[in-house]
Amino acid sequence: MSRLFTPAEIGGLALPNRLVMAPLTRTRADADGTPNALMTEYYAQRATAGLIVAEATTPSLIGRTHPGIPGVHTPAHVEGWRRLTGAVGGRMFLQLQHGGRVRHHGSTEPGVAPSPVPLKDMVPRELTGAGITAIIAEFARAARNAVAAGFDGVEVHAANGYLLHQFTAPNTNLRADEWADPVRFTVEVTRAVVDAVGAGRVGVRVSPRNRVNGIEEGAATGAIYAALVPALRELGPAYLHVVRVPAGDPVFARIRRDWTGVLIANPDLGKALPADGGLAAAEGLLDEGADLIALGRAFIANPDLVERLREGLPLNPLREEFMYEGAAEGYTDYPKWAQAPVETPPASTVEAPAGP
Repeated sequence: MSRLFTPAEIGGLALPNRLVMAPLTRTRADADGTPNALMTEYYAQRATAGLIVAEATTPSLIGRTHPGIPGVHTPAHVEGWRRLTGAVGGRMFLQLQHGGRVRHHGSTEPGVAPSPVPLKDMVPRELTGAGITAIIAEFARAARNAVAAGFDGVEVHAANGYLLHQFTAPNTNLRADEWADPVRFTVEVTRAVVDAVGAGRVGVRVSPRNRVNGIEEGAATGAIYAALVPALRELGPAYLHVVRVPAGDPVFARIRRDWTGVLIANPDLGKALPADGGLAAAEGLLDEGADLIALGRAFIANPDLVERLREGLPLNPLREEFMYEGAAEGYTDYPKWAQAPVETPPASTVEAPAGP
């Protein structure tokens, strides 16, 4: 049996397998960011994952990137998440994401960022030192809210071109003060979250070389993560989650050497989801030192992904047109294997039952 299906542990939390449902933005929250019954059904369907990291969730209104993104900064948000975690029954972390300069196309208010570097013709407001301190406090408060809502922990989103990554990358952080240090903001946010809920309830997500949302680390990538990973290690969070790792990646190998705790790897599967859902790539990354494997699109299309991969069952095709659009369609209507329709042969080919 593949090691993917053996037990593991994160921060004292026992996991029945090593498959993590990656945080996946699906934009199905209510207009005010409150998680709803549809989201509850979606996550409950996928409760056999070893760990679910619930989708990017904002610690403040200004941090919201798109309509339909959930929040965790009001009592209604907390109550909505509490209903959801109760239905899932545990083994859930909540990803905390501040969009920074990333704003949806219909937004008329610019976001905030380390420096006023535009993205898609919108110039963000440069954060003051006081503004930075306030956001750090918002992350800590959001972490406490998440734990109060029943999550086992939170994941600090320092990847994919959002605010923490904007402080990390040299093309978006042009500051000349103490916050010019590319690792400081991520470390201080993580420190505040660890102080708020305890190190065993905290993970951090990073994405070396990821150019999404206008990020360019360039030649600085190696130096950035050579400094960031040991600094995070000193804070003792439960795990580090590395996004879109290709096979044989030297940056990942360096991170594995520097990170002594649990390491989650999300394999780079390209644009088209492979027929095996990423199983071969997952097993390869386990061989390269990952402890857990995070899969995203395969979990979207297969609520029973763990069973399908373990038993070698065919996977549902992913309907990408519903990734961010619609309600139940392309969200909660993917069948489990036992629910999949059985094709009946044409009447002319059906044999009559044998007689006595």
